[in-house]
Amino acid sequence: MAGVNSSSKCAAVIPCWDEAASIGPLVERVRAHLPSVLVVDDGSTDGTAAVARAAGAWVERHPRNRGKGAALRTGLDHARAQGFDWAITLDGDGQHAAADIPAFLARADATGAALVVGNRMASAAQMPPVRRAVNRWLSRQLSRQAGQALPDSQCGFRLLRLEAWAKLRIASDHFEVESETLLAFVRAGFRVEFVPVPVLPSPRPSRIRTVPDTLRWLRWWRQSGQQTPPLVDQPVASTA
Repeated sequence: MAGVNSSSKCAAVIPCWDEAASIGPLVERVRAHLPSVLVVDDGSTDGTAAVARAAGAWVERHPRNRGKGAALRTGLDHARAQGFDWAITLDGDGQHAAADIPAFLARADATGAALVVGNRMASAAQMPPVRRAVNRWLSRQLSRQAGQALPDSQCGFRLLRLEAWAKLRIASDHFEVESETLLAFVRAGFRVEFVPVPVLPSPRPSRIRTVPDTLRWLRWWRQSGQQTPPLVDQPVASTA
């Protein structure tokens, strides 16, 4: 675990779809902490790839939009193929603060965690009410299944040890990838830690569609062999 903080060990991976307005400044801010930045342009039509390259990022491009999960797999595969041990993932709309990157690296160094996830719950009041409620509900379901507290299961700001990630079978192509990855790390016995991060406003409307994406999440949940959770939470019975 030594050397997580070395910039030669960790790359930033940023999945993007039509983020030309925000990706340039984001890449520049991230490169102040991690010089190696990989942007996965997931079928953009607005010049995202050119803006990212001009800001100093390496760009991999999907010819059509395949979804956030597919873009993350492309980026993490590429980072590992290039010899990086770690990758930190951020959303391309600028809602994650690059200044928080050292906190992720420090937590991995201090704890030996293979996955460090941003936790926005201390400032959850800044989230839109419906998204806040859905996030908390999803996080409760995953926490029950994992047998440990997973306070913010949907945050895309994450640090992953690539050797551990490569041992897992992550198949989701869309937003449910956050849940699948988190649960897969826990089930495989890897340590998972959380670090507090702020809720920053996105410069554009969210692309998360609450009803369709929640239904897709439920399909993933059933396909992964889990019993469909109740829409109204019930207290978890104590096993003590």
